[in-house]
Amino acid sequence: MKHYDLIIIGTGSGNSIPGPEFDDQSIAIVEKGTFGGTCLNVGCIPTKMFVYAADVATEIREAAKYNLSASLTGVDWPAIVDRVFAQRIDPIAAGGEAYRRGEETPNIDVYAEHARFVDKRTLQVGEETISGERIVIATGARPSVLPVIAESGVDYYTNENILRLPALPKTMIIQGGGFIAVEFAHIFASLGVQVTITNRSPILLRKADETISQRFTEIAAEQWNLKLGRTVTAATQDARGVTLTLDNGEQLTGEILLVATGRTPNGDQMDLARGGIEMDGERIKVDEYGRTTAAGVWALGDVSSPYQLKHVANAEMRAVRHNLLHGDDLRPMPHEHVPAAVFTHPQIASVGMTEAEAKQAGLDVTIKIQNYGDTAYGWAMEDTTGFAKLIADRKTGRLLGAHYLGPQASSLIQQLITVMAFDLDVREVARNQYWIHPALPEVTENALLGLDFD
Repeated sequence: MKHYDLIIIGTGSGNSIPGPEFDDQSIAIVEKGTFGGTCLNVGCIPTKMFVYAADVATEIREAAKYNLSASLTGVDWPAIVDRVFAQRIDPIAAGGEAYRRGEETPNIDVYAEHARFVDKRTLQVGEETISGERIVIATGARPSVLPVIAESGVDYYTNENILRLPALPKTMIIQGGGFIAVEFAHIFASLGVQVTITNRSPILLRKADETISQRFTEIAAEQWNLKLGRTVTAATQDARGVTLTLDNGEQLTGEILLVATGRTPNGDQMDLARGGIEMDGERIKVDEYGRTTAAGVWALGDVSSPYQLKHVANAEMRAVRHNLLHGDDLRPMPHEHVPAAVFTHPQIASVGMTEAEAKQAGLDVTIKIQNYGDTAYGWAMEDTTGFAKLIADRKTGRLLGAHYLGPQASSLIQQLITVMAFDLDVREVARNQYWIHPALPEVTENALLGLDFD
């Protein structure tokens, strides 16, 4: 049995741990799937490359509102897939694995097998058993599939394989109403697919601020066929495609079924109990520093974090890396002011509390909703749906939450992430700096000025 100073399970954010500081340590990296993890291969990066193409297609279709005559004459789906994967993603993943297996990192061994605990800090990896002084679990998550679909025998896709379809279907059913569902709805609908979304919640993005979720659901209803507040009771398949039966008896048929009902952390696949590692619900249980209940074993990313976001996994990785190197100076997991964006149409971004959360906390809040269309650049964009919603503490001027729906939302919110991270008084932020006129950040400026502190 080979013994290592450090074993890292998973090559998403976990693969970034070994740097020059670890050159004197023997390291094993275990990856049963494609090197690079979810974000690189099937998540953030490739999906946003498809989203950008969808955004361009949407701009072409909506050109008439700018008095331009334009039409989308075709979509070369195989070429898009080739550009994203064959030309970009796949070479990067292969290069990352080759680097870890190469002469540049002679202290690292790579195992391309599934890892299961057989004892404390001891793993079965394929036919081999290895042990480590310390282990970092960074195995991510996998698509969640409800039993009604999984046990039906129908063909279905998830975010992990839908983007490698050989050809675009004419019709698609998407089951789910969260960020994965609405991002893929935007991609495929914008490229010409007739999309139907079915979801058990009566609104889309139900975890978002209520104003955001309500407005977005209204906008989505104009773009896609929505069947909300419904559960799927049966699924069958024939030559036409997949047919879902809803709880009201209605049937939906599409050539393709995409299941986008969330993601399940992978800790339950690792026989954690044999290693003395406890679970907290679906996630691996960790303390504020990323330590599991087993001495010498750490966890980070989607397998243990309350935030299934790549930027959080990267931040947690940096904390764990520091803690591995500086045991007498531990850093907590960085979970303050975590932002998120949804790259659908229109784009959505948020940070901090929702209105409901702030009021439930008993805070005296002031709230401003600022429409894009009430600013000069909003006029130029002919935008009629976008807005920023800010929530602040009336007594202190502290920003509690920021929520955007509209073009460039993921970029516009960054300034307010800074405001929250550095605990700035929004009354000063509004007036003690220039705001370029007539740029889109005037939406933020006017929202700040519209907060009532009297």
